Amino acid sequence: MAEPIQQFGGKWTDQKLQRLREYLIAYQEALKNQPFKLFYIDAFAGTGYNTPKINPDNSSPLFDDLVRSDTREFVDGSARIALQIPRPFDHYVFVERDPSRHAELRRLKADFPHLAARIEPINEEANNYLTALCKSVDWLRIGRRAVVFLDPFGMQVTWATISAIAETKAIDLWLLFPLGVAVNRMLPKHGQIPSGWRQRLDLMFGEPNWYQAFYEKRETGDLFGGTSETTVKRAGYFAIADYFVKRLKTVFPHVAKNPLPLLNSAHCPLYLLCFAAGNPKGGTIAKRIAEHILKP
Repeated sequence: MAEPIQQFGGKWTDQKLQRLREYLIAYQEALKNQPFKLFYIDAFAGTGYNTPKINPDNSSPLFDDLVRSDTREFVDGSARIALQIPRPFDHYVFVERDPSRHAELRRLKADFPHLAARIEPINEEANNYLTALCKSVDWLRIGRRAVVFLDPFGMQVTWATISAIAETKAIDLWLLFPLGVAVNRMLPKHGQIPSGWRQRLDLMFGEPNWYQAFYEKRETGDLFGGTSETTVKRAGYFAIADYFVKRLKTVFPHVAKNPLPLLNSAHCPLYLLCFAAGNPKGGTIAKRIAEHILKP
C-alpha cells in the first residue's frame, strides 16, 4: 500500500464519515431498482472515543495520547450520517453494549421520527449479535443486502465476526482496523508479547501466523566468536496493513486494494479504513466504487 499522507478535509474522523456517507449514497443509487430489502448495520455504534481502557493482561493497549484531542465530538456520528442520506435504508440496526450509549441510540427515533419504525437499537455485545444475525437466515435467498460499518475504538472486532459477514455473500463491509492505536503497539521490537495480547491478536487476525510474518530470528556474534539468536520485529505500519488486507481476501471475493490510513493531528497512523464486498457478482461494482472513494 502507498505511504500515508495527510488526507483532505481536516480531521481523520471527518475523512472516515465523509467516505462512509459517499458510499451509502452510491450504494443506494446502485440498488434503487433492485428488489432487495436493504439494511444498514452499525456495530459499536455508540462507542465513545474518550473512554479507552487499558488492560495489558487481556486487551489492547489503547493510548489516549493518540486520539483524545481529535475525537470527542464524533460520538455516534456514523449512525446519524446513515440516517441523513437522501434515500433511506429499509432497516437500520445500531448495536451498542454499553447501556448509557445504547440509550443515546434509542433517542435517534425521536430525532428522526420519519424513520423511527425502521430504527432498531440493539443492546448486546456486537460480535455475538452480528455473528448470530449473519447466520440466522440465508441472506441471498430471501433478497437481503446490507452495509455493515464496524467502528470499534480498539480491537473488539474478532475474525469470527468478519468471517460470518463474508459468508452471507450479501454484505458490504466497512471496517476500521486499529493499525496504530492498538495493533502496532502490541508488537514490541523484542517480540516478547504477553499471552493476553497474543490472544487478542489471534482473535483479530483469525490465525497465529502473524507472528512469523511480523518477526524474524537473527544471529549475532559476540567478542569470543560465539553466536546468539535474537528476535527482531521486521513489520512496520505498511507490512501490518498488507497482512490484514491479505487476510480479508481469504474470506471476501472483493477487497479494496487501497485501504485509507487515517492519521491524527500529529500525522500518526491511527486506523486503516478497509472495504470488502461479499457478493461474488455485485461486489465487483461495489469494490470499484469503494476504491474511488478511498482515494486520498
